[in-house]
Amino acid sequence: MTSVLFDVPGPKARRRHRVIGGLTVVALVVLFGLAIWKLYTEDLFTAQNWEPFVTPVYINVLLEGLMWTVISAALAIAGAVVLGVILGVAKLSDHRIVRWPAWLFVEFFRAVPLLLLIIFIWALAGYPLYTIWPLVAGLVLYNGSVLAEIFRAGINAVPSGQVEAGYALGLRKTAVTRIIQLPQAIRIMIPSLISQCIVALKDTSLGYVITASGLTVAGREIWRTFGNYLATALVLAVIYIILNLLLSWFGNWVEGRINRSPKVAGNDAGRTAMDLENRRLDSGTAL
Repeated sequence: MTSVLFDVPGPKARRRHRVIGGLTVVALVVLFGLAIWKLYTEDLFTAQNWEPFVTPVYINVLLEGLMWTVISAALAIAGAVVLGVILGVAKLSDHRIVRWPAWLFVEFFRAVPLLLLIIFIWALAGYPLYTIWPLVAGLVLYNGSVLAEIFRAGINAVPSGQVEAGYALGLRKTAVTRIIQLPQAIRIMIPSLISQCIVALKDTSLGYVITASGLTVAGREIWRTFGNYLATALVLAVIYIILNLLLSWFGNWVEGRINRSPKVAGNDAGRTAMDLENRRLDSGTAL
């Protein structure tokens, strides 16, 4: 018996798969046991290492760091999305004076290592302490350049027939991009947008290098006091994992709402000439 994607395993293959699966489980259990033993030998499970995380003063320090991390991520994501839309559309412009500067901007900031970019902006600002703006600026420039390519690819993925229908009605390129391409491209790009937003959230941890207010800087204050480097790192990792899961859940929820939207669902079948004409009249776009 065969499947479209693979051959259904026979009796020998199933036995082999069970053996491989069992050995994998045993290996994972052994590795987990070794990790626990290593943590035990490093005195990770002593009460002194975990005391800060049940002490109100240090809990407030972590909560304040969490607040600044969320603020930094929100500002960076919002700025990167706006910059990405502008650059992505500019790279598709018919005018070289618009297209080539956008191309150079995107390629340059995609190639520069993010940490070096953040340190450079921090140096230009005069090495300020406990401020998030150099971090946010670096994240916006880098992630905005990456999102520009995502937006450009999403716009190009819209069926050409719909674009040609818009031109046939006399719509200009800006109107075609705004009314026809961008709304559908956003739906195509949502998984990539979510992934890049998660990357931006995780990259806020780089603020540790420039002492930008956030979770990693708050964690540094704790482990400098108690010397519990590993315990603090585990706590910060759990917090970041929870934040990323929440952001993923929110992105999936938004994607589900968009997919269930009647207006977006209508795009799957393609707009007719009458639909485009009504849309043009409603938006007041000139022929």
